[in-house]
Amino acid sequence: MQRQGPLSDITIIDCTMALAGPFGTAMLADLGADVIKVEPPGGDGARSIPPIPPDYGNAKKGEAQGVDYGGYFASINRNKRSIVLDLKDPADKAALLRLCEGADAIVENMRVGVMDRLGLGYEVVRERNPAIVYGAIRGFGDPRTGESPYAEWPAFDVVAQAMSGFAHITGPQGGGGYPAGVSVGDIYPGTLLALGLVSAVHHARRTGEGQFVDVGMVDAMVALSETVITNYGFAGRSLGPRGKHHPNLMPFGFYPTKDGAVAIAALPPPHWGHLCDAMGRPELKGDPRTKNNFVRKDNEAFVAEVITAWTSTLTKQQVVEALGGRVPCGPVNTAKDLFEDPHLAARGMLTRFQLPGDNPEVTITGSPIKFTKSPTGFYRQPPRLNEHDDEVRAQFGLPPRDGSE
Repeated sequence: MQRQGPLSDITIIDCTMALAGPFGTAMLADLGADVIKVEPPGGDGARSIPPIPPDYGNAKKGEAQGVDYGGYFASINRNKRSIVLDLKDPADKAALLRLCEGADAIVENMRVGVMDRLGLGYEVVRERNPAIVYGAIRGFGDPRTGESPYAEWPAFDVVAQAMSGFAHITGPQGGGGYPAGVSVGDIYPGTLLALGLVSAVHHARRTGEGQFVDVGMVDAMVALSETVITNYGFAGRSLGPRGKHHPNLMPFGFYPTKDGAVAIAALPPPHWGHLCDAMGRPELKGDPRTKNNFVRKDNEAFVAEVITAWTSTLTKQQVVEALGGRVPCGPVNTAKDLFEDPHLAARGMLTRFQLPGDNPEVTITGSPIKFTKSPTGFYRQPPRLNEHDDEVRAQFGLPPRDGSE
């Protein structure tokens, strides 16, 4: 499949590693951007994170066999090309700047000051290409866009979840907070960076002026946790762990079934009425304890007990069959459930491809952004380390390596 999509005219130099940055640039690559992943001689450390294919590590330069990456790396580095540059080496630093001359954006997620000390900070890159967009993800942002007392601190996903208030409202009621089951403290900042880069490239093409784009991981997670800010900012209410129900809405949460749990959200009168009928409790439509969301929230324990008494006698599928199409609801899916869900199959959200070498066919997520006229999605396998050195050098007019690496 050819690289296509609405961003097929954009070139991005991707110096990010781990999860936050690569996730954001993978989204842009899905949309057609030419994303060139610049890796250190040892490669992105995420390459070795499980799950690992059977012949991991058997890839040899110039041979289409084996892979040197696992599923973690593959899922967020699809559709990219890889070139190795040692940014401490003068020749490779010059090569990176040459790439920047022909690119729309460069992005990195190193700690504050690292690229500056290497002589590759925004101000240096801008001298070579005034229209370039320089994107950065850091734990607490970059001083260029606002000083922070924590600017020099390292940060990972769980730190962003904790310091943003997100973790405090996650988990069972009465607990001290929990991290999410996925690394949302990386994934959401990466998503916002993708949006910021596209916006800044649009501005640069209109004005000829590039700029520095900065997403702090904690900042992003504070934005995601808007309910924490709003409840305290409007009413002085400090939310605790959410548990299975919404702090302001009822019913709007998870309820147990014979084989797991389901989500049910029945707020306006029609939805609540359909739920009451399905439960065999039509009288609750007008009951003073349950007639609207406000009184249902005041009587949360009673409402939860009534719904639980019904759902716990049924399977997830039976609840969905009783409510689907009339009341917002859905099963709490396991991984196995996802692979059997006709919706995901119809929407192309499970992308299967054959790994090179003695490896099985594998599955990663597809692109959630769909267009009617600009096809997007998987078109290039995740790259082996330095796989595209020759073609990237030729594209940007760089001399081939002399073989001394």
